[in-house]
Amino acid sequence: MAGGAEFSEERTRAGLARLLAAAVQASGRPKCEVAANAGLHKDALRRVLQGDRGATLGEAMRVLEASGVAPKAHLLLYLVCGSDQAIDWLRSDLAEFFQEFSAEFPLALQRSLGDQVGDVKPRWAKGAANRVARILSDHIMELERKDEFLGNFFAGEKGRACD
Repeated sequence: MAGGAEFSEERTRAGLARLLAAAVQASGRPKCEVAANAGLHKDALRRVLQGDRGATLGEAMRVLEASGVAPKAHLLLYLVCGSDQAIDWLRSDLAEFFQEFSAEFPLALQRSLGDQVGDVKPRWAKGAANRVARILSDHIMELERKDEFLGNFFAGEKGRACD
C-alpha cells in the first residue's frame, strides 16, 4: 500500500486486536482470568481486544500465552501473513511448526550455504517456499504410507498368531 497505510497505527491496532480477541475467545477462559494471567487489568484487556488501546509487544505475547497459544508463532504469523492467517492457525500444530521452522531456517541456511549465504536473491523466496512445502507434503505422505504398511504388517502378525 502506498504511503505506509498498511502499517498505520489504526490498521495495526485493529489487526492485532482481532488476533488477540480470537485467541481469548478460542481459549474458552473468562476474560478476567486471561487478564490476570497476562498481568493486565481487565479493563485494559477489554480496551485492547476492542482495538481502543494498542497492546505493547509484551502485553500481546502475555495475552496469547494466557490464552493457551504459542505467542511467538502467532505474532510472527500476524507480522508476516496478517491477522487472518494467524487466526486461522490458532491452537494448531501448524503455528508451532511455523515458529520452529522460522527459528531454524536462518541457521540451516547458514550451515548449508556458508559463504554463499550472501548470494541468495529475494526473488527466489516464493519458489523456495513452494519447494519446501512440496518436500514437506511428500514427507507426510511417505510417513502415512509407512504407518499404513506397519499397521497392516502388525495386523497380519496378530492374525497369524491366532491361527
